[in-house]
Amino acid sequence: MSTHKAFAIAGTCAMVLPLTAAADFITDSKASMELRNFYFDRDFRNGSPTAQRDAAAEWAQGAILRVESGYTSGMIGLGVDAIGMSGIKLDGGNGSGGTGLLPADLSSKNSRGSQNEYSKLGLTAKAKVSATELKIGSLALRLPVVLSNDTRLLPSTFEGALVSSKDIDKLALQGGKLQKIKLNSSSNYEDFTGNRIGGVSDDFRFAGGTYTLNKTLSTSLFYGNLKNIYRQYFGGVVYEVPLTEKHSLRFDLRYSKSTDDGNFRPLDNQATNGQIAYTLGSNVFTAAYQRMIGDDPFPYIANSDPYLVNFVQINDFANIQERSWQLRYDYNFTTLGIPGLTFMTRYVNGDNVRVAGSHSGKEWERNTDISYVVQSTPLKNLGIKVRNATVRSNFGNDLNETRLILSYTLTLW
Repeated sequence: MSTHKAFAIAGTCAMVLPLTAAADFITDSKASMELRNFYFDRDFRNGSPTAQRDAAAEWAQGAILRVESGYTSGMIGLGVDAIGMSGIKLDGGNGSGGTGLLPADLSSKNSRGSQNEYSKLGLTAKAKVSATELKIGSLALRLPVVLSNDTRLLPSTFEGALVSSKDIDKLALQGGKLQKIKLNSSSNYEDFTGNRIGGVSDDFRFAGGTYTLNKTLSTSLFYGNLKNIYRQYFGGVVYEVPLTEKHSLRFDLRYSKSTDDGNFRPLDNQATNGQIAYTLGSNVFTAAYQRMIGDDPFPYIANSDPYLVNFVQINDFANIQERSWQLRYDYNFTTLGIPGLTFMTRYVNGDNVRVAGSHSGKEWERNTDISYVVQSTPLKNLGIKVRNATVRSNFGNDLNETRLILSYTLTLW
């Protein structure tokens, strides 16, 4: 059964139910409006790889309306969710597009500009039995083998079906099938492609779960298959060690093995990565290491996020046989009497990248984030974030980048 037919059937069932059965459907519903004002400036220090220009800069306003119903009463609860998104260009003259905030203007091959506005709608039918839930339609996912991207004006979404269950004590299970992806700056769904490895597919299947042994220890196993392109097996362990009231250690270990699927082309990648974070009051010190093994880069769906500890603001450090390490520092200013203000800085260094038959590839990235969320009325929940990144590479692009993001979420009901 197609996604559209399944959604139509579930929606029809919900509409014909008696009003008494639909009480929870209405009373448990919720809606919110998120506004994002996004300025993006990227400076190509060695020239853009796709166009002879030195910079890309745009400013845009976005709005995201989320509506989630409750479930009808009865053994099988039915519901429906909707997300409506709109983006409007505020500034971005001819030749400065390409930041990913807005769709490209294809009216002229030489314009390098962006469209003035765009919008998109996502609908999701859902059904629930006990602690098992089925969703069909527009999906946002945060799983080790598939992650939606939300780093631009509007988030990306998938089209497909997701089953999640918590019926077994301490075990959370997820599985499903995805057919399309709607990119951050697009109004339309399109087929999947493999990041860095190519290929086209309209079938991604996944399954797995997380078992929480206790409050400090959990383990995860997942499988993902982008049909005719790759198969991926993931295992992870998260272990948190409370030392004292304000001191703790957190270990996050991950391993993925990826092979080819079908007749696209041979593929071989193993990704070993992990991080350890030490919390000392308002300070968090983190160290991470990541290594790629095999003849291919880490495969994942293009325009989604890879589940890697060294996937940062711009780079993923997942090139062929790359080794990378990260040092990170976070600080929360609450203890200094400024609740809502946070600071983060990190440095990632990668080497041993196989380039033109040798292992001479090197790159590094430095990120700094400063965020503040207003804590009291009348501007409560107004968020301001400044993100800065510097990238240098002897085989890729040298970039300087600044993002300024203002966000505000209003609960409608």
